[in-house]
Amino acid sequence: MSGLQRSPRITPFLWFDSNAEEAVDFYLTVFKNSRRLDEQRANIEDTRVTKGVLTIAFELDGQKFTALNGGPLFKFTEAISFVVRCENQQEVDDYWSKLTAGGSESQCGWLKDKFGLSWQIVPERLPELIKHPKAMLAMMQMKKLDIAELERAAQS
Repeated sequence: MSGLQRSPRITPFLWFDSNAEEAVDFYLTVFKNSRRLDEQRANIEDTRVTKGVLTIAFELDGQKFTALNGGPLFKFTEAISFVVRCENQQEVDDYWSKLTAGGSESQCGWLKDKFGLSWQIVPERLPELIKHPKAMLAMMQMKKLDIAELERAAQS
């Protein structure tokens, strides 16, 4: 956590069992303009602490995160998710395809990736579109969001 002083005041801190490096490497392939920033290795002989990498600071398209190899005590839930705002259907399709690989689809643009982390893949126009009741109803029936279908519903 040596990069803590250079981090924004609020940074998402993600608790993984023992696969933080695998997760970070995966996320770096999903998001453009991403990079690994720093890592801290466990350097104490304590059986409760994962040997090897303890934390990894990384950045996904400008957003800083820290990943922790914290052990199996805690799991991700849908109570926390990350919203990916997409400019067009191509971006929605691309992020959806990459993040659901090995994961699972849910409702209304939500998914869980193969590490159990929840994401919302949404068009940037979604708040405007779902002001229309028919578009809101259409969204409620979708897993991956279809911008053209939401636009049609908003105009009907």
